[in-house]
Amino acid sequence: MRPEEYPPQDPFTKIGEAYHARIMAAADAVPTLEWQHGDDPYQSVALYPAPAPRGDVILLIHGGGWTNGYKEWMAFMAPALTARGITVASLGYRLAPAHVWPACFEDVADGVAAVAARVAEHGGDPGRLFVCGHSAGGHLASLLALRTDWQGPRGLGSDCIRGALPISGTFWFGEDSGLSMRPRFLGAPEMQNETPASPRSWIRPDAPPFMVSWGADDFVHLRAQAQSFSSDLIAAGTQVETLEIPNADHLGASYASGETDGVWIKAADDFIRKN
Repeated sequence: MRPEEYPPQDPFTKIGEAYHARIMAAADAVPTLEWQHGDDPYQSVALYPAPAPRGDVILLIHGGGWTNGYKEWMAFMAPALTARGITVASLGYRLAPAHVWPACFEDVADGVAAVAARVAEHGGDPGRLFVCGHSAGGHLASLLALRTDWQGPRGLGSDCIRGALPISGTFWFGEDSGLSMRPRFLGAPEMQNETPASPRSWIRPDAPPFMVSWGADDFVHLRAQAQSFSSDLIAAGTQVETLEIPNADHLGASYASGETDGVWIKAADDFIRKN
Protein backbone atom coordinates (compact mmCIF):
# COMPACT_ATOMS: atom_id res chain seq x y z
CA MET A 1 0.00 0.00 0.00
CA ARG A 2 0.93 3.64 -0.34
CA PRO A 3 0.70 6.02 2.65
CA GLU A 4 -2.11 7.94 0.99
CA GLU A 5 -4.24 4.76 0.94
CA TYR A 6 -4.32 4.56 4.75
CA PRO A 7 -6.72 6.35 7.09
CA PRO A 8 -5.27 9.70 8.28
CA GLN A 9 -2.83 9.71 11.18
CA ASP A 10 -1.29 12.47 13.28
CA PRO A 11 0.65 15.05 11.22
CA PHE A 12 4.40 14.45 11.14
CA THR A 13 6.80 16.73 12.93
CA LYS A 14 9.52 18.23 10.72
CA ILE A 15 11.90 15.51 11.90
CA GLY A 16 9.23 12.90 11.21
CA GLU A 17 8.68 14.28 7.71
CA ALA A 18 12.39 13.97 6.93
CA TYR A 19 12.53 10.43 8.30
CA HIS A 20 9.43 9.42 6.33
CA ALA A 21 10.80 10.86 3.09
CA ARG A 22 14.20 9.21 3.50
CA ILE A 23 13.07 5.68 4.19
CA MET A 24 10.06 5.68 1.88
CA ALA A 25 12.36 6.64 -1.01
CA ALA A 26 13.69 3.08 -0.88
CA ALA A 27 10.36 1.29 -0.48
CA ASP A 28 9.27 1.14 -4.11
CA ALA A 29 12.46 -0.64 -5.15
CA VAL A 30 11.94 -3.55 -2.74
CA PRO A 31 9.93 -6.55 -4.05
CA THR A 32 6.90 -6.87 -1.79
CA LEU A 33 3.97 -9.16 -1.09
CA GLU A 34 1.24 -8.05 1.28
CA TRP A 35 -2.03 -9.10 2.80
CA GLN A 36 -4.49 -7.95 5.45
CA HIS A 37 -5.56 -9.90 8.52
CA GLY A 38 -8.21 -7.45 9.74
CA ASP A 39 -10.71 -4.91 8.49
CA ASP A 40 -8.53 -1.86 9.11
CA PRO A 41 -5.83 -1.16 6.48
CA TYR A 42 -3.26 -0.87 9.26
CA GLN A 43 -3.98 -4.51 10.19
CA SER A 44 -1.74 -5.81 7.45
CA VAL A 45 1.58 -7.46 6.70
CA ALA A 46 4.25 -6.81 4.07
CA LEU A 47 6.56 -9.69 3.15
CA TYR A 48 9.97 -9.24 1.54
CA PRO A 49 11.14 -12.66 0.29
CA ALA A 50 14.83 -13.55 0.29
CA PRO A 51 16.23 -14.58 -3.12
CA ALA A 52 17.97 -17.56 -1.50
CA PRO A 53 16.10 -18.12 1.78
CA ARG A 54 17.88 -19.97 4.56
CA GLY A 55 14.73 -20.32 6.68
CA ASP A 56 15.24 -17.56 9.23
CA VAL A 57 12.43 -14.99 9.40
CA ILE A 58 12.61 -11.53 10.99
CA LEU A 59 9.41 -9.65 11.77
CA LEU A 60 9.92 -5.87 11.76
CA ILE A 61 7.74 -3.33 13.59
CA HIS A 62 7.92 0.38 12.80
CA GLY A 63 8.28 3.23 15.25
CA GLY A 64 6.54 6.60 15.28
CA GLY A 65 5.52 7.09 18.89
CA TRP A 66 2.51 4.76 18.51
CA THR A 67 0.77 7.62 16.63
CA ASN A 68 2.61 7.64 13.29
CA GLY A 69 4.12 5.21 10.82
CA TYR A 70 3.44 2.58 8.22
CA LYS A 71 4.54 -1.00 7.76
CA GLU A 72 6.11 0.18 4.48
CA TRP A 73 8.66 2.17 6.47
CA MET A 74 10.57 -1.01 7.24
CA ALA A 75 11.17 -1.86 3.57
CA PHE A 76 14.46 0.04 3.76
CA MET A 77 15.83 -2.62 6.13
CA ALA A 78 14.86 -5.56 3.94
CA PRO A 79 17.63 -5.60 1.27
CA ALA A 80 20.45 -5.95 3.81
CA LEU A 81 18.61 -8.84 5.48
CA THR A 82 17.25 -10.66 2.43
CA ALA A 83 20.71 -10.55 0.83
CA ARG A 84 21.83 -12.74 3.74
CA GLY A 85 18.98 -15.21 3.20
CA ILE A 86 16.71 -13.86 5.93
CA THR A 87 13.03 -13.62 4.98
CA VAL A 88 11.62 -10.29 6.15
CA ALA A 89 8.10 -9.27 7.13
CA SER A 90 6.80 -5.93 8.38
CA LEU A 91 3.82 -5.82 10.73
CA GLY A 92 1.33 -2.97 10.63
CA TYR A 93 -0.82 -1.89 13.58
CA ARG A 94 -3.55 0.61 14.40
CA LEU A 95 -2.37 3.91 15.80
CA ALA A 96 -3.28 6.21 18.68
CA PRO A 97 -5.12 8.34 19.54
CA ALA A 98 -7.93 6.65 17.61
CA HIS A 99 -6.85 3.25 18.93
CA VAL A 100 -5.40 2.81 22.40
CA TRP A 101 -3.85 -0.06 24.33
CA PRO A 102 -4.01 -2.97 23.69
CA ALA A 103 -4.95 -2.45 20.01
CA CYS A 104 -1.37 -2.07 18.77
CA PHE A 105 -0.22 -5.19 20.59
CA GLU A 106 -3.18 -7.28 19.44
CA ASP A 107 -2.51 -6.22 15.85
CA VAL A 108 1.17 -7.18 15.82
CA ALA A 109 0.31 -10.48 17.54
CA ASP A 110 -2.21 -11.16 14.76
CA GLY A 111 0.49 -10.21 12.27
CA VAL A 112 2.86 -12.81 13.69
CA ALA A 113 0.18 -15.48 13.30
CA ALA A 114 -0.52 -14.35 9.73
CA VAL A 115 3.16 -14.61 8.80
CA ALA A 116 3.60 -17.96 10.55
CA ALA A 117 0.71 -19.39 8.54
CA ARG A 118 2.11 -18.36 5.15
CA VAL A 119 5.84 -17.81 5.34
CA ALA A 120 6.76 -21.38 4.38
CA GLU A 121 5.34 -20.64 0.91
CA HIS A 122 8.18 -18.15 0.50
CA GLY A 123 11.09 -20.12 1.94
CA GLY A 124 10.71 -19.11 5.56
CA ASP A 125 10.59 -21.51 8.48
CA PRO A 126 7.67 -20.68 10.84
CA GLY A 127 9.76 -22.24 13.60
CA ARG A 128 12.48 -19.59 13.09
CA LEU A 129 10.66 -16.33 13.87
CA PHE A 130 12.56 -13.35 15.30
CA VAL A 131 11.00 -10.00 16.22
CA CYS A 132 12.63 -6.60 15.77
CA GLY A 133 11.54 -2.99 15.82
CA HIS A 134 12.73 0.57 16.28
CA SER A 135 11.46 2.89 19.02
CA ALA A 136 7.74 2.09 19.53
CA GLY A 137 8.39 -0.97 17.39
CA GLY A 138 11.14 -2.07 19.76
CA HIS A 139 8.64 -1.82 22.60
CA LEU A 140 6.11 -4.02 20.78
CA ALA A 141 8.74 -6.52 19.65
CA SER A 142 9.88 -6.95 23.25
CA LEU A 143 6.32 -7.54 24.42
CA LEU A 144 5.84 -10.23 21.77
CA ALA A 145 8.96 -12.01 22.98
CA LEU A 146 8.19 -11.79 26.70
CA ARG A 147 4.43 -12.28 27.00
CA THR A 148 3.08 -15.83 26.82
CA ASP A 149 -0.66 -15.11 26.80
CA TRP A 150 -1.16 -14.22 23.12
CA GLN A 151 0.18 -17.26 21.28
CA GLY A 152 -2.31 -19.96 22.29
CA PRO A 153 -5.46 -18.14 21.11
CA ARG A 154 -3.75 -17.73 17.73
CA GLY A 155 -2.75 -21.37 17.38
CA LEU A 156 0.93 -20.74 18.11
CA GLY A 157 3.26 -22.29 20.65
CA SER A 158 4.41 -20.16 23.59
CA ASP A 159 7.97 -20.51 22.29
CA CYS A 160 7.22 -19.40 18.71
CA ILE A 161 9.50 -16.35 19.01
CA ARG A 162 13.15 -17.46 18.82
CA GLY A 163 14.65 -14.09 19.73
CA ALA A 164 14.09 -10.33 19.96
CA LEU A 165 16.18 -7.47 18.57
CA PRO A 166 14.69 -4.17 19.87
CA ILE A 167 16.39 -0.97 18.70
CA SER A 168 16.04 2.19 20.82
CA GLY A 169 12.92 0.77 22.44
CA THR A 170 10.87 1.88 25.42
CA PHE A 171 10.75 -0.88 28.03
CA TRP A 172 8.63 0.62 30.79
CA PHE A 173 6.27 3.52 31.48
CA GLY A 174 5.43 5.55 34.55
CA GLU A 175 7.10 8.06 36.82
CA ASP A 176 10.57 6.50 36.67
CA SER A 177 10.57 5.95 32.90
CA GLY A 178 12.21 9.24 31.96
CA LEU A 179 9.43 9.95 29.45
CA SER A 180 8.37 13.60 29.39
CA MET A 181 4.69 12.75 29.00
CA ARG A 182 2.31 9.81 29.14
CA PRO A 183 2.15 8.22 25.65
CA ARG A 184 -1.30 8.65 24.15
CA PHE A 185 -1.55 5.00 23.12
CA LEU A 186 -1.95 4.15 26.82
CA GLY A 187 -5.29 5.95 26.86
CA ALA A 188 -6.65 8.06 29.70
CA PRO A 189 -4.64 8.12 32.97
CA GLU A 190 -7.41 6.33 34.84
CA MET A 191 -6.89 3.30 32.58
CA GLN A 192 -3.59 2.63 34.42
CA ASN A 193 -2.07 0.63 31.56
CA GLU A 194 1.58 1.33 32.37
CA THR A 195 2.27 -2.08 33.91
CA PRO A 196 0.69 -4.42 31.34
CA ALA A 197 2.12 -2.31 28.49
CA SER A 198 5.66 -2.41 29.92
CA PRO A 199 7.98 -5.18 28.66
CA ARG A 200 9.90 -4.98 31.95
CA SER A 201 6.75 -6.23 33.73
CA TRP A 202 6.85 -9.46 31.69
CA ILE A 203 10.49 -10.48 32.21
CA ARG A 204 10.72 -14.22 32.86
CA PRO A 205 13.59 -16.71 33.30
CA ASP A 206 12.66 -18.74 30.21
CA ALA A 207 12.43 -15.80 27.81
CA PRO A 208 14.01 -16.08 24.36
CA PRO A 209 17.41 -14.41 23.77
CA PHE A 210 17.57 -10.64 23.29
CA MET A 211 19.87 -8.37 21.31
CA VAL A 212 19.23 -4.88 22.70
CA SER A 213 20.56 -1.96 20.61
CA TRP A 214 20.54 1.80 20.96
CA GLY A 215 22.34 4.79 19.49
CA ALA A 216 25.40 6.18 21.24
CA ASP A 217 23.78 9.63 20.92
CA ASP A 218 20.22 8.42 21.49
CA PHE A 219 17.79 10.04 23.89
CA VAL A 220 19.20 9.88 27.41
CA HIS A 221 16.17 8.13 28.87
CA LEU A 222 16.19 5.47 26.13
CA ARG A 223 19.88 4.73 26.65
CA ALA A 224 19.23 4.37 30.36
CA GLN A 225 16.18 2.18 29.80
CA ALA A 226 18.02 -0.11 27.38
CA GLN A 227 20.90 -0.65 29.78
CA SER A 228 18.65 -1.21 32.80
CA PHE A 229 16.30 -3.52 30.88
CA SER A 230 19.26 -5.57 29.64
CA SER A 231 20.57 -5.92 33.17
CA ASP A 232 17.14 -7.02 34.42
CA LEU A 233 16.89 -9.65 31.67
CA ILE A 234 20.34 -10.99 32.52
CA ALA A 235 19.47 -11.11 36.22
CA ALA A 236 16.40 -13.20 35.35
CA GLY A 237 18.52 -15.67 33.40
CA THR A 238 17.89 -14.47 29.84
CA GLN A 239 20.66 -14.60 27.24
CA VAL A 240 21.34 -10.97 26.28
CA GLU A 241 23.64 -9.18 23.87
CA THR A 242 23.89 -5.39 23.75
CA LEU A 243 25.01 -3.08 20.97
CA GLU A 244 25.60 0.64 21.23
CA ILE A 245 25.54 1.90 17.65
CA PRO A 246 28.33 4.47 17.25
CA ASN A 247 27.67 7.99 15.99
CA ALA A 248 23.90 7.41 15.97
CA ASP A 249 21.12 9.44 17.51
CA HIS A 250 17.57 8.08 17.80
CA LEU A 251 16.82 8.16 14.08
CA GLY A 252 20.41 7.33 13.21
CA ALA A 253 20.00 4.03 15.04
CA SER A 254 17.13 3.25 12.70
CA TYR A 255 19.06 4.25 9.58
CA ALA A 256 22.02 2.14 10.72
CA SER A 257 19.86 -0.99 10.80
CA GLY A 258 19.51 -0.78 7.02
CA GLU A 259 23.23 -0.49 6.23
CA THR A 260 24.26 -3.56 4.23
CA ASP A 261 27.64 -4.02 5.92
CA GLY A 262 26.95 -1.94 9.01
CA VAL A 263 27.63 -2.91 12.59
CA TRP A 264 23.97 -3.65 13.35
CA ILE A 265 23.29 -6.00 10.43
CA LYS A 266 26.46 -7.98 11.13
CA ALA A 267 25.57 -8.36 14.80
CA ALA A 268 21.92 -9.19 14.00
CA ASP A 269 22.91 -11.83 11.42
CA ASP A 270 25.24 -13.48 13.91
CA PHE A 271 22.59 -13.34 16.66
CA ILE A 272 19.95 -14.95 14.44
CA ARG A 273 22.28 -17.67 13.15
CA LYS A 274 23.24 -18.87 16.60
CA ASN A 275 19.75 -18.79 18.09
